[in-house]
Amino acid sequence: MGIEMSQMFWTFFIFFALLLVEGFYCIIVTYNFLRVLIGLELLMKAVTLFIIVAGYLSGNLALAQSIAITVIVIEVVVVVVAAGIIIGFFREYDSLNIKNARSMKG
Repeated sequence: MGIEMSQMFWTFFIFFALLLVEGFYCIIVTYNFLRVLIGLELLMKAVTLFIIVAGYLSGNLALAQSIAITVIVIEVVVVVVAAGIIIGFFREYDSLNIKNARSMKG
């Protein structure tokens, strides 16, 4: 691995780590369903970035791109379902506070 490749790897790795930490922070600290969904999105973007960089560095860019597209499709499905659940929760409780979910029945 050359100097340029090593610098690129560490640049993307730092960015990946920051996205990962920020995504976990959004999920763990907040009590708002919408912010939790944004944190989940950040986590998925970090994973996608890591897959692409790993594929580029290993020489399997085509495989990494196909896996990244699969991750993006799964991410879209998860976000649409989660957004539907959040909208239903908001209509029921007029709030996006997670603490209100404890009063749900079923």
